Amino acid sequence: MNKSYQVVGIGNAVSDVISHATDAGLAEMGIEKGIMQLIERDRAEVLYAGMTDRVETPGGSVANTLAGIGVLGGRTAFIGRVADDALGKTYAATLAKEGTAFPNPPVADAALPTSRSMIFVSPDGERSMNTYLGISSEVSAADVPQEVVRDCEVLFLEGYLFDKNPGKEAFRTAADAAVAAGAQAGISLSDPFCVDRHRDDFRALIRNNLSFVIGNQAELTSLYQVETVDAALDAASQECGLVVCTRSGDGVSIRAGSQRIDIPVTPVVPVDATGAGDQFAAGFIYGMITGAELTTCGRMGCVAAAEVISHIGPRPMTDMAELFRKEGLV
Repeated sequence: MNKSYQVVGIGNAVSDVISHATDAGLAEMGIEKGIMQLIERDRAEVLYAGMTDRVETPGGSVANTLAGIGVLGGRTAFIGRVADDALGKTYAATLAKEGTAFPNPPVADAALPTSRSMIFVSPDGERSMNTYLGISSEVSAADVPQEVVRDCEVLFLEGYLFDKNPGKEAFRTAADAAVAAGAQAGISLSDPFCVDRHRDDFRALIRNNLSFVIGNQAELTSLYQVETVDAALDAASQECGLVVCTRSGDGVSIRAGSQRIDIPVTPVVPVDATGAGDQFAAGFIYGMITGAELTTCGRMGCVAAAEVISHIGPRPMTDMAELFRKEGLV
């Protein structure tokens, strides 16, 4: 397939601001540990002021995945919205520097500022995300450049954008255009609470528009309202050709039609779990675009996830191609 982009992603353009916090500190700030909470602008300013050792990096789930694919040499583009403010200009410039095309210019005179997520990392490596969505949540079909989504091999969608109807329409529009041009289209479920809010629409999108779905155990069991991974994979396989379920220390389970592949992992104590799912997706999709077998795709995802949880920040800091070579994956 001779396309300009191997992977095009659509998601929230969010600047990540990462800091450490004890469990007691989280409780004092009223932060529920281990989940993503949406917050308002005033709350974002208070939490930002309370962060003592900030590390700032352009982020957003799918943008992190694209960055992971990019460091492996993949050709990528990201569709999202930032304001024409300092944070938005930095975000766009950083994407370009990292080699990811950003076809949507920063929005001038925007009513909302560029989005940001305050991420507090606990001593056990768990991350508690407090996200002010700002302008990034306003992505609509009008922001989807048809020439870009038609010119990719894989379209990857971020479930978080499903919280607003314009985002849902953007996904359907992009997926239809990409698939009609011969691409595969898939989604990251992003968050079990997001799945709970939009279960029927998620399932309709997966059933009617997509060829693969990636989610963790909580997300997939919520999506199909079942108790076990086995039941979730059975249900999902009736609606989608390729289902990938990450299970933390229990490994990864992949279902492709009637075929099931279970990939074990060596549990590690995370320094920072931020970006684990994003980089798993990066490794897995990189395997897809390079023609790897599904078992290899899954192993690539596990290696990429293990690398990112070994340090602060949601993007790789190691030569991933070399890691893959050491594991015999390339």
